[in-house]
Amino acid sequence: MGAPLFEKASAKVNLTLRVRGRRADGYHELESLVAFADVGDTLTLSDVDRDGLEVAGPFAGKSGPVADNLVLKALAAIRERIGGLKAGRFLLEKNVPVAAGLGGGSADAAAALRLVARANGLAIDDDRVMSAARAVGADVPVCLDPRPRVMRGIGEVLSRPLDLPALPAVLVNPGVALATRDVFARMTVERTEYPVRDVPREFDALIEFLKQDGNDLTSAAIACVPAVAEVLDALQRLPAIKLARMSGSGATCFALFGTSAEAAAAAQRLGERKSWWVQTTTLGSGLAVT
Repeated sequence: MGAPLFEKASAKVNLTLRVRGRRADGYHELESLVAFADVGDTLTLSDVDRDGLEVAGPFAGKSGPVADNLVLKALAAIRERIGGLKAGRFLLEKNVPVAAGLGGGSADAAAALRLVARANGLAIDDDRVMSAARAVGADVPVCLDPRPRVMRGIGEVLSRPLDLPALPAVLVNPGVALATRDVFARMTVERTEYPVRDVPREFDALIEFLKQDGNDLTSAAIACVPAVAEVLDALQRLPAIKLARMSGSGATCFALFGTSAEAAAAAQRLGERKSWWVQTTTLGSGLAVT
């Protein structure tokens, strides 16, 4: 493999999230318009004799046991499908909060699959790579090629990549981890049907499109972590805001703005809340993490 290989694990943001019902196997059918941030974790693969994982970064201490990390689960899944793969030692830098509704672990797993594919000359659209992604977790397939898409089912049904405008944004997490299973346990799901609509490409039209949808998990997340409501209230009061919403199952929320300067000014105001994680970003295609 030679020199270490590097991948960016862009944070996933659910611009919309609709729950369409619960399946017989207990999983929930979802529909979500997903975009990716230019912030996220980073993953490096070094060519050493033994597979392994080291976790560093500001959120390393909250990422759980290394043996349970989705990076290693992704490596195991692709090894099950393809024999004789070269891998090595991963270094994961955790830069975004854990259990935050940003798909951090799934993005890390997807980055691991991209690294292994690169190290072994595999195409990212190889059926075996996608099969491994599906085996690791519901959000991993959409993170494998981090471009805006509509994801359906439990995450396995993906639209073609969408050409969305750049969306200046602020991400805010109140500093509280929130497990997806706890949020779903709080909600009563009725099977609902939503019209299939074309996603606009122009900024103002997209904002109006987003206002017509929402995140069906918000009330349940607030029941679990009331600070989510506090974050949303603070975002909605910001000058020049276009839209405020929770991402995924929370607790991270986002606010959209017309310009990066407006987003930066908003983040500066929110930065007074020392217990909150506040990050400016641009939503769209990912992989611009530094």
